Amino acid sequence: MGITEQTIVEQFPFWRAALVPRGRLPAAPVTVFVGCGTSYNLALSLAAAANGAGIAAIAVPAREWLDRPTAYWPRWQEASVVALSRSGETTETVAAAAASRAAGIHVTGITCAEGSSLAAESDRVVHAETHPLEGIVMTSSASLMLLMGLQIIGVTVGEDVVAAAEAALAATNTAADALIAGRSHFVYLGGGALYGVALEGALKLLEMSQTYAQAFHPLEYRHGPISLLDERTVAIMLYGDARPDDEAVLVGEMQAKGALVLGFGGPGDVSVPLGVAPALAGLAALPALQLLGERVAGAKGLDTVQPRHLTKVVMLASA
Repeated sequence: MGITEQTIVEQFPFWRAALVPRGRLPAAPVTVFVGCGTSYNLALSLAAAANGAGIAAIAVPAREWLDRPTAYWPRWQEASVVALSRSGETTETVAAAAASRAAGIHVTGITCAEGSSLAAESDRVVHAETHPLEGIVMTSSASLMLLMGLQIIGVTVGEDVVAAAEAALAATNTAADALIAGRSHFVYLGGGALYGVALEGALKLLEMSQTYAQAFHPLEYRHGPISLLDERTVAIMLYGDARPDDEAVLVGEMQAKGALVLGFGGPGDVSVPLGVAPALAGLAALPALQLLGERVAGAKGLDTVQPRHLTKVVMLASA
């Protein structure tokens, strides 16, 4: 087992340590979740989950919020901002937090580095320790920031979710090698709060295995992207609670065109039950998606400790 896989399978004690009471977000006309890369994918998922919990929210890339906040919310100074960064040193995220505070906006920082620059630029810091061996690829830290984000919007995360994630990881581990053998095209599908998780699954596989991967809302997939589907495709369907029957029909169509399907919470060539509330399905599936990236990289003989062109923290000379 390599170091990256070790951080995936050993992340659950860190989840359990993070299962502590956390206060809710301050009231505001809109809550804006900002981040870069994986953190932006998590922001998308959290904004959708927040809306589902009755908190008006959007997700914006940190650089976009820094440069053109009015493009996303016209009365942007009335917002509450939640900034996500594993290291707390991502230049654009720290700058977005600092600019927000300078405008009088309350900033909540979600990070795995309590004494970071982001923490210094936040009115409130939400923090959890991540696996100490985690390297460039965000694994345990991504799960933890999603977990903490759900907590502060009022979603109860308990031991049942940890157990569901462990079971989903074990089931995926058993099926992964046969599922990906000879396959080179990976598609991730998820709607609502699952869309950000689908994007994160695709990003994880892309950066770990240098394999092109895409993510879509499920019922958007027929509108163009399906033209790329063939016998080289693996589709990962994150079933939602809104239209699972329609998503199952789509899965049947994809299988008929040659794809193999890994279904989380619904049917597929490999079906992985999740058994948690819809708001928690993405969190329960995320470690399994991380492992799938590791397996594809392993099949290509690639080192996921040092992915090509990537660094652990993106720090720029200026923001």
